[in-house]
Amino acid sequence: MTGSPAASRLQTDAPPGEVRGCTRLGPLRLAAAASGERAPNVPSRMRGFSMLEVLVAFVILALVGTALFRLFSGALTNVAAAADYSRAVLVAESVLAEAAGTQPLRETAQAGTADDGRIAWTTRVTPYTAPQVNPDLERASESMPTRLWRILAEVTFAGPNGLPRTFSLATVRLGAKERR
Repeated sequence: MTGSPAASRLQTDAPPGEVRGCTRLGPLRLAAAASGERAPNVPSRMRGFSMLEVLVAFVILALVGTALFRLFSGALTNVAAAADYSRAVLVAESVLAEAAGTQPLRETAQAGTADDGRIAWTTRVTPYTAPQVNPDLERASESMPTRLWRILAEVTFAGPNGLPRTFSLATVRLGAKERR
């Protein structure tokens, strides 16, 4: 037994006659463990897991599985909401670019839908007036043939909870004044 690899591994740094970490095993059981065989006359409590231990392990596994399924479900909901939001941003950018590219710019409003009616959009082109502008500068700009136009695009779509969400994009463009 002292020549076997398992016995020599177990007996390293142990005083003669004592096996560290295996004080409950007798020499017959130690020899069986070293050869890979089953030890004879081992009590049933040492042969495997009890039914209670297996049941507790399954309960813990079920709790962890439930938590993971909830986590993945929430992540999928967030992915769907992000996809809807990204699509709404693309629609807003598209209708904003279309309204801003229309020449000549004039005061107008348009509306429509995209994605089979799931996204509603509106665009408005209005004259831009800067906040807190000097009145003298405003009078001087009236004689110019061009002016600033504010172009606003708003999209409305259903959020993850079913309530409508609105997203707005705006830009300012230089264009010719309307002739009256």
